[in-house]
Amino acid sequence: MEFSSKLLQNAVDQMSQLPGVGKRTALRFVLHLLRQPASHTNQLTQALNDVRSQIKFCKKCHNISDSDLCDICQNPKRDESTICVVEDIRDVLAIENTASYKGLYHVLGGKISPMDGVGPNELNIQSLIARVKSGQVNELIFALSATMEGDTTNFYIFKQLSDVNIKTSTIARGIAVGNELEYADEVTLSRSIQNRIPFESSLKY
Repeated sequence: MEFSSKLLQNAVDQMSQLPGVGKRTALRFVLHLLRQPASHTNQLTQALNDVRSQIKFCKKCHNISDSDLCDICQNPKRDESTICVVEDIRDVLAIENTASYKGLYHVLGGKISPMDGVGPNELNIQSLIARVKSGQVNELIFALSATMEGDTTNFYIFKQLSDVNIKTSTIARGIAVGNELEYADEVTLSRSIQNRIPFESSLKY
């Protein structure tokens, strides 16, 4: 794809680095922005700059937040005795959209994957273990994707907490094996949360 403007080409090149955005889609986005009032583009640029410079991660659950503690952790109506363990922020959003879960979360920031050089120390696992051992948590729900890496991560955390008297469960396998959590429809995900099973039972599958 050849461009008559290097400025246009640079904008398209940068836009096409976004996930799922090819050069043609990037060109369509850039041309759309050029047709909008300059104020719209400035607002978009400012919003992106603010995200980069001002966004924080919750000190308790590692969710994205505007302050030291996210709105979920600060909400007195949430059940602090239950923690749902997820891979990333997108999973929090997916579960929250079901409106069926009222506990807290813990965002690991990924899954254990030796092939990708991701070990337990690269994830927010130690802070999770510290939360559980504080004595305020009665149940840990594993809601990682039904993949080999997700199951490996679940089992690692489960073993790390073998000396703690706590209920561990995993979302029901209404989520197809190999599927990422964020792509599940809200009804299926809601039922998976509600019909969760003891984690020990999931080890038999």
